[in-house]
Amino acid sequence: MNLERILIVDNDNISREFLTETARALGYRAESASSGEQALLRMEDDLPDMVLTDLPLPGMDGLQLVEAMQEKWPGLPTVVITGPGSVETAADAMSQGAVDFLMKPCSPETLKVTLSKIFRQARLERENALLRRQASGSEGPDTVAVSEPMLATLRLAARLSQSTGPVLVTGENGTGKDRVAQYIHQCSPRADEPFVRVNCADLSESLLESELFGYERGAFTGAHRQRMGRFELAAGGTLLLDEIGKIPMTMQTKLLRLLQDGEFERVGGQATVKVDVRVIASTNRDLAAEVAEGRFCENLYYRLHVLPINVTPLRERKEDVMPLAEHFANFYARKNGTTPPVFEPECLNLLRAWNWPGNVRELENVVHRAVILCQNNRICPNDLVFGTSTAGSSENVTPHSFTLNDPAIAGAMADNEMADIERIAILATIESSGGNKTEAARRLGLTARTLSNKMKLWRASGLVA
Repeated sequence: MNLERILIVDNDNISREFLTETARALGYRAESASSGEQALLRMEDDLPDMVLTDLPLPGMDGLQLVEAMQEKWPGLPTVVITGPGSVETAADAMSQGAVDFLMKPCSPETLKVTLSKIFRQARLERENALLRRQASGSEGPDTVAVSEPMLATLRLAARLSQSTGPVLVTGENGTGKDRVAQYIHQCSPRADEPFVRVNCADLSESLLESELFGYERGAFTGAHRQRMGRFELAAGGTLLLDEIGKIPMTMQTKLLRLLQDGEFERVGGQATVKVDVRVIASTNRDLAAEVAEGRFCENLYYRLHVLPINVTPLRERKEDVMPLAEHFANFYARKNGTTPPVFEPECLNLLRAWNWPGNVRELENVVHRAVILCQNNRICPNDLVFGTSTAGSSENVTPHSFTLNDPAIAGAMADNEMADIERIAILATIESSGGNKTEAARRLGLTARTLSNKMKLWRASGLVA
């Protein structure tokens, strides 16, 4: 199993092949490009974990490549390769964001030490950032509720927070199961400890195992050091296993043991690790039906179902729509450094009339777009875009197409950075595609890999949930 990917950029065939083969021999997934322009095209399709680039390149040179990469993918670890007479240029590259440089000729041992050091530092920074963000509860807006169904859910959550047993949070996609889980953590005696979230549906079985339990050095190709898993990172705190209904049966058995005994082994290890973690699991599936169909471990289901809590869909608690809409408007206005906007009175009826198939997540996206599109700090009906429709375009909500001939939209586009406009367009297309990212990529004229990489980058930057 190879986890880290390196893109090697060098127009010298011999040097490029040597570096690529050496990196592969060290256990990395290495690819190559012969120019800066080719490297950028490759990164658009599949962003690597590190870039290793020569400085003299045809067309765009290595220094320009570093500048372009740091502008588009800030924080992407980059190492420059330089000859004896180009140390000053290498220093310029480091001032532009490169993390290190290598002198030609580069030995395999030197390459090994450099790559290992940089990947180790990058992993530590990601883990520390994750814990700081999750422990501070800064991953998104707080839970807001005025309806009796949601208030009852929060009262139950507060009571469950005082126990130590696992909690199962159920509900449709987008209802806010993760916010309820974080509310339980914040009300619990563990509130000052980490809150760590893992989306089980995003990872293959082997990656999920190493992500949850960690691994020992040498456990597989690319495992250059011991790494703690999410259970250890959440020690003393709470671990949210999101979409637990989608994990493979073999992993369910290992989770059952951990829930029962509080212990596990890292991948490739024999020593038993004990850990004190409060586990919250969430799912949009009917786990009882999954058990009946043989797709979910019965013992694990009953272990999780001791403290169940269900989150009501937004269409059944319309009283929450406007308070949530105002909360999201204030949240994203502050995030964008603007004055919180006011909803025009007609918006209330439109927001309450919509059935919200995407629940709170859909409402958040609708309001986020409205904050970007509105003028004079007033959100009007035409700013409320439901999926591919504009609420104010007709009583029946008819299809809506963005066009620069629309002065309101043209003005909104002109006042925002291209990266924000691109992100809003992509998120809106995913939503209008019913969450189908492959279909969204097709509509946008992107490859599925490009769309996936953009989403990963935004998640890592805290721009999307």
